Amino acid sequence: MSRPARLAVGVVSTGRVGAVLGAALARAGHTVVAASGVSKESVRRAEELLPDVPLKPPDEVARAADLVLLALPDDALAGVMRGLVAMDAVRPGQIVVHTSGAHGVEVLEPAAGIGALPLALHPVMTFTGRAEDLERIAACCFGVTAADGDEAAWSVGEALVVEMGAEPVRVPAAARPLYHTALTHGANHLVTLVGESAELLRAAGVGGPERLLGPLLSAALDNALRHGDRALTGPVARGDAGTVRAHIDVLAKHAPQMLPAYRALAARTARRARDAGLLRADLAPDVIAAIESEDEQ
Repeated sequence: MSRPARLAVGVVSTGRVGAVLGAALARAGHTVVAASGVSKESVRRAEELLPDVPLKPPDEVARAADLVLLALPDDALAGVMRGLVAMDAVRPGQIVVHTSGAHGVEVLEPAAGIGALPLALHPVMTFTGRAEDLERIAACCFGVTAADGDEAAWSVGEALVVEMGAEPVRVPAAARPLYHTALTHGANHLVTLVGESAELLRAAGVGGPERLLGPLLSAALDNALRHGDRALTGPVARGDAGTVRAHIDVLAKHAPQMLPAYRALAARTARRARDAGLLRADLAPDVIAAIESEDEQ
């Protein structure tokens, strides 16, 4: 895999992702020549992660760069891209990269239409916008998408990811929505689930719930990644309908706002456990009935 030549990088938006990836490209030997950041937090990140890099308007950032890094919210990306092209801030031969997981390269079509090279490089990682994220990049993958059939573009994208210390994974444009849905379902909903588990433990009078949840959930995640549905444990997989019904009742009394999510996840767990041969077929109907039972007020 050939290494891209040393590039002048312009970072459009020094949010959590943009500032970190700009720093990662700088560490790889490229030069961040300009960045844009408006909010107080964005300016602070730029000062910490991109020291001495001048902050300029997005069009000036793009004009100064060989590689334009668009680290923008999903819904803002298309409008900013059209605006940069309309302002003649993008030129033929530039590399234009966005970091959105939801989009492929179609959102960069205005740039591609004038001869720029469009790439989607999505880091599969949550970011804090601090220096420790640079080390996390070394343990993560990037979803790489380039134009169909443009092998040179795919290679450039993969080389940039490798230079940042991460692992490139090709994601065809047509698969991008399903790819992003999978990652969001896992990561974002996991945060919600952990937060609600901690709330329930605090309501039960347990101080420092992270002491209990950390080892348990870390082991559960590791087992799930290693063994899939065979890692399932607990009352649903065992067929303990009475325990499941007790959970429904206690949530109805103490945390009714969590009850719909518990029911939905328990029902999915029951069906997956049954299909994996963990939940006995003769016990599954009672478990499903318990999940769907009316709570006792």
